[in-house]
Amino acid sequence: MHSPLVVLGGGPGGYAAAFMAADLGLEVTLVEAEPRLGGTCLLRGCIPSKALLHVARVISEVDELRTDWGVTYEGGPQVDIDKVRARKDKVIENLTGGLGQLAKRRGVKVIQARGTFTSSTTLQLKGTDASIPEDGTLSFDHCILATGSIPAMPAAFDIGSDRVMDSTGALDLADLPETLLVVGGGYIGLELGSVYAQLGSKVTVVELSSGLLPGADRDLVKPLAKRIEKLVDGRLFLNTKVGSMSEVEGSVEVTFEGPGKFGHERYDRVLVSIGRRPVTAGIGLENTAVEVDARGFVVCDSQQRTADPHILAIGDIAGDPMLAHKATHEGRVAAEVVAGHAAEFAPNAIPAVVFTDPEIAWAGLTEEEAKRDGVEVDVEVYPWAASGRAQAIGRGEGLTKWLIDPKTSRVLGCGIVGAGAGELIAEAVLAIEMGCEARDVTDSIHPHPTLSETLMNAGEVHFGTATEIYKPKKKAAAKA
Repeated sequence: MHSPLVVLGGGPGGYAAAFMAADLGLEVTLVEAEPRLGGTCLLRGCIPSKALLHVARVISEVDELRTDWGVTYEGGPQVDIDKVRARKDKVIENLTGGLGQLAKRRGVKVIQARGTFTSSTTLQLKGTDASIPEDGTLSFDHCILATGSIPAMPAAFDIGSDRVMDSTGALDLADLPETLLVVGGGYIGLELGSVYAQLGSKVTVVELSSGLLPGADRDLVKPLAKRIEKLVDGRLFLNTKVGSMSEVEGSVEVTFEGPGKFGHERYDRVLVSIGRRPVTAGIGLENTAVEVDARGFVVCDSQQRTADPHILAIGDIAGDPMLAHKATHEGRVAAEVVAGHAAEFAPNAIPAVVFTDPEIAWAGLTEEEAKRDGVEVDVEVYPWAASGRAQAIGRGEGLTKWLIDPKTSRVLGCGIVGAGAGELIAEAVLAIEMGCEARDVTDSIHPHPTLSETLMNAGEVHFGTATEIYKPKKKAAAKA
């Protein structure tokens, strides 16, 4: 069997690349080991976690009605975990079914198999799909490699017990544990920890570093950290190392070393969420000219080309950030490159969103990066306490900030923490990509009362003209 273009991996990068290539008139074969398209994001990541976060958020809103608005309901929430799981699975089923139909309509040949490179132009396929040739060999002119990533699990934590879960296990919702330990204060641990806490589990969060979400700007993390600490009833421990785990009498015994938590304690379940690693081992890359760096990422250029002229790489295996929307855009670029178009992946801003409550989102240059690299910026912050819409919905803890070039007044970065930050950040991405100046944002009329106004208002802070707060004009802003 031969295909001009093979895409290895059916996640958001892989199917985007395959569909784009088909739209450009190429003959495409998509090889995916899973029985359904969608990859980690759709099957056991972005989509199911957001479905569960929706449930958690609604529960939280009901609690806010009771405590802040005087609206009461009889008793607390009664969670039918089987129905929650079924609803989550239905969302996945609907979306994966749609992808299958789109592949058929585009003429993309989908083969369910595990592919391993035997050379720079050949894959060995293993599986039960009837379309796999007898010799299991699939040759190609070009291959777009999109094998994604998997959760990292240190050997010390891999004790052979299903009570120690990674994100995949946590999303399966086997049960609702009375006690849950979350190891890792990154976005995956905080998102899933929030879900379990709102559903009724007694959640404890431990993080090795001195703060949650390492790498994110501290002023954005602060409102979230306060809310998380309240949600877990103070069981948030920073600068804390998990020493060992063992299964004892139907629970997991964990040892700790930290200023606020030391010794050992037992939990019904443990979620290990300390990051992800690219799937580049065990797929035969040593039989190609593809180069892999020390962290396991495939080395590629801005056109997604690898050191092997027949192979391109996209998504999580192509380097940080490991985000589905990055993979999708890289996949489309790779397809265009294979089709002979002049395309490259060179964004000025890749948005990042933490879908906790409150959400955190940022794009472009961050304040932490500016400090580290010695980049001179004006940091203009608008507190949501001054936003009428934020106050109306009881979410005045948020903030919106722009990082602005003091010489040109161009917007270089944006950070938002608050309800719906993940939706709001898209305007900032467009502004950064278009090379907008702060004046372009402030002179664009935003609807009132909305949270989107805070982007305009933060720009007005730069010029000393924000209506709802008083902050005198800066000298640099006056020159601009």
